[in-house]
Amino acid sequence: MSQIRFIMVGGFLGAGKTTTIARLARTYQERGLRVGIVTNDQAADLVDTHTLRSQGFTVGEVAGACFCCNFNELCSTADRLEEGVHPDVILAEPVGSCTDLVATVVQPLRKLFPQKFDVAPYGVILKPSHGLKILRNDPRAGFSPKAAYIFKKQLEEADVVVVNRIDELPAAEVDELSSRVNEMHPGVSVLRMSARTGQGFDALTEFLEQRGGFGRRILELDYDTYAEGEAELGWLNSSVEMTAPRDVSLDGLLVDIVDRLRISLAAAGGETAHLKAIGLAEGAYGVANLVSGDGRAELSLPSNFRAKRAELVVNARVAIDPEVLKEQVEEAVTAACQDVGARAAFRRTQSFRPGRPVPTHRFAEPVTS
Repeated sequence: MSQIRFIMVGGFLGAGKTTTIARLARTYQERGLRVGIVTNDQAADLVDTHTLRSQGFTVGEVAGACFCCNFNELCSTADRLEEGVHPDVILAEPVGSCTDLVATVVQPLRKLFPQKFDVAPYGVILKPSHGLKILRNDPRAGFSPKAAYIFKKQLEEADVVVVNRIDELPAAEVDELSSRVNEMHPGVSVLRMSARTGQGFDALTEFLEQRGGFGRRILELDYDTYAEGEAELGWLNSSVEMTAPRDVSLDGLLVDIVDRLRISLAAAGGETAHLKAIGLAEGAYGVANLVSGDGRAELSLPSNFRAKRAELVVNARVAIDPEVLKEQVEEAVTAACQDVGARAAFRRTQSFRPGRPVPTHRFAEPVTS
C-alpha cells in the first residue's frame, strides 16, 4: 500500500489557511492526484467546511476539539476519506488558535502510522494584520500578551513561515515581516505569497514536496498561558435560514452582515480575530469575511446570485464575552435581513470560550526514523 502524503497547514485565525488549502488541493488535482481535506473546529457548522465542499472538494470535519485533543477523530476522519476517495494527499487545516501541533499531531502520526502517512514539512501562514503589531510588541496589537503568545508559538514550531496577502501589503511591510521572523527564528525558511492570487505559490508547493528532517521543532510551551490565551476568545458558530418574498442579493447580504458586526463589535470593545459568513442557495455560494477590527468586510468568494431562500452560516472569533458575541451576531443578521425585506430564522447557535487543551498524545522528543 502506498503512503498518503499528509500536509498540515497552520496559522492564526484569519491568516488565509482555507484559501491556501483550496489552492493546494486544486494544484494536486491538476497533477492527477486524488485529494481529501480535513477541517477542524471547536464546534460544528464551520464555514470553511461548507466553503471547501461547495468548491467540489471531498472534506471531512473534526469538530468539538482541536486536532491535538481529538487525535483519534483526526485518524478516523482520514480513514473515512481513504475508504471514499482513496486520496494520494490529505490536506489538514487545524484550528487557528492552536499551537504545539508538531508535538501533538506531526510526531504521533510519524510514530503510530509510519507505513500509512508520509508527513510533509509543517507550514504556518503568517497573518499580517495582527502579525506585524504582535511581532513589534505593539501594545495596541488588539490581543492580550497571552493571546499573542499563541501567535508567536505557532511561528516557532514551523518548518516554513509563509507571509500571506502580499498582494495587499506595501513592500516595506512584507520585508519587515520577513526580517522579523528571520531574526526570531534563524534558519527557518520564510516565503512570501498571496493565496488569493497565486503569487509566490509555487515556492510553497515546492517546499512541501521536501522530505527529511522536518517536523521536529517541538516547543517548550506553558499550557497555562496557552489555555488562558485561547479562553480570551469568544467563539461562535451559527446557522440561519433566510427567507424573503422577493430575490435578495446573496453577496450584498453577506457583506452587510459582516460589516455590521465590524462596527458593533468594535463599539463593544471586542477585537476581531476572524469573522466569516457563507450563504448557500440553489447550488450557488458566496463568502464574506473580516480578519481584523481595523480592516474591512470583504467578499472573498462572490456568488453573483439572487435568491428568495438561503442557508447562512456565521463563524465569529472575537476577544469578547461569548454572550455579548451571540447578541451582536443575532442583531446584525436580523437587521441585515430586515433591511432587504427578509426574515432570519436561527436554527442553531453555539457560543462559548474554548476549553483547556488536553492533547491525546504529546511527544517531548522527535521520533527517530
